[in-house]
Amino acid sequence: MANFYKLSTVQEEYKKKLVTADEAVKVIKSGDRVHYGLFNGLVVDLDKALAKRTEELKDVIIMTTIWAWPFPPAILEADPKAEHFKYLSTQFSARDRNYNKQGCCWYIPVQFRENPKYWAESVERMDVAMLQVGPMDKWGNFNLGPQVAEYWGFLGGKNRAKKIIVEVNPKQPKAHGVGVSLNISEVDMVVEQQEPVDMPVIKAKEANETDKKIAKHVIERIRDGSTMQLGVGGLPNYIGSQLAEAGVQDLGVHSEMFVDAYLKMYEQGCVTGKKKNLNKGQMVHTFCQGSQELYDFLDDNPIVQDMPVDYVNDIGVIGSQDNFVSVNSILQVDIQGQVNSESAKWQHIGGNGGQVDFVLGAYKSNGGQSFLCTPSTLTKKDGTKESLIVPRLMEGATCTVPRTGPHFIVTENGAVNLKGRSMWERAELLISIADPAFQDDLVREAERMGLWKTCSKVTY
Repeated sequence: MANFYKLSTVQEEYKKKLVTADEAVKVIKSGDRVHYGLFNGLVVDLDKALAKRTEELKDVIIMTTIWAWPFPPAILEADPKAEHFKYLSTQFSARDRNYNKQGCCWYIPVQFRENPKYWAESVERMDVAMLQVGPMDKWGNFNLGPQVAEYWGFLGGKNRAKKIIVEVNPKQPKAHGVGVSLNISEVDMVVEQQEPVDMPVIKAKEANETDKKIAKHVIERIRDGSTMQLGVGGLPNYIGSQLAEAGVQDLGVHSEMFVDAYLKMYEQGCVTGKKKNLNKGQMVHTFCQGSQELYDFLDDNPIVQDMPVDYVNDIGVIGSQDNFVSVNSILQVDIQGQVNSESAKWQHIGGNGGQVDFVLGAYKSNGGQSFLCTPSTLTKKDGTKESLIVPRLMEGATCTVPRTGPHFIVTENGAVNLKGRSMWERAELLISIADPAFQDDLVREAERMGLWKTCSKVTY
């Protein structure tokens, strides 16, 4: 670790390290492994500058997590056939998914809680780390913004990036928490954004009638004093907006993603955090994406705490909070209880994030509950429906949560508890919350698979 500078020389060091984006990216060589930052901390001007060097470079690996900006990555626009850059992501946005379909974006399977260790120990090296930060304070510290996540896997330790470049954006919200600052002494170069970009606004879909029916089955099971983790989307946001109306009080927040649902809950007075066993009174997360109102609420607000993902998503930490409640959406579940939250056949849809972390951690909690939610059917483009409760995960589908993991599976038709259930009991319970139009077919398949109560013999 570099030595901290005297306060009297901090500004001098800043000036010495201040360069243009074009100058900064000259340190990148063919074959380098480069981190682009995380979530709302992805670089913008440095991305554009690197794109100018496309023809000079070969086999540069770019690593990141969710391209959230409303404009495309300049390197992929400059290199659509991935002849110079290989763009890798541990999660997928809709834009990442489209690039994946085009063959120029690849997914890195992860357990989110392990990401810092991946970069610190398992990836052979990180040559250059580039990340967007807030302006330097008088002590020489840059605030990383509300996305600490796995940063310290490559900002410190034995596998520290060989070069660290920060891109300063005065519009980056100031986060409070653990590991939220990077000192000028740790930085090799500073780039100031020429036209500071607004934080990307991520709007959750409005809850539909099916979402509202699913939410009812979840809300009626949430007790006063629970600590909440809500995933992204219309359903979790709707649940957050309805908890106060349902009379649930003294909720806490401990979530990998800080979303607008928590702001709604706070404004409605049902979040106090005073019943939490850890981080009492604080709303803990590891990254934030949502509305501008959410960023404004988080900015320089000490009750909102951004912390590294290996703490936030740690199963033991989650489990130490009494009455922990985890709510996440899934894509499909088979009658054994195997859950797919990532792919449609071979097509990757999105990363698993910390879904497994919170499913396991919530059940470990005293009085804890995890809810994995899906509509019972999907309406296809031709107007026909297919069941999202299936006999078995189809070829190419990803098993995100193994059958040993799920606690409650929820559809609009009900919530069923799979813990401690035999194979035929699981099949019976899951079929009971499937769409009635598909239930007879599912029973027949269960019988053929030896998963029904009348027989354990496989006849398939």
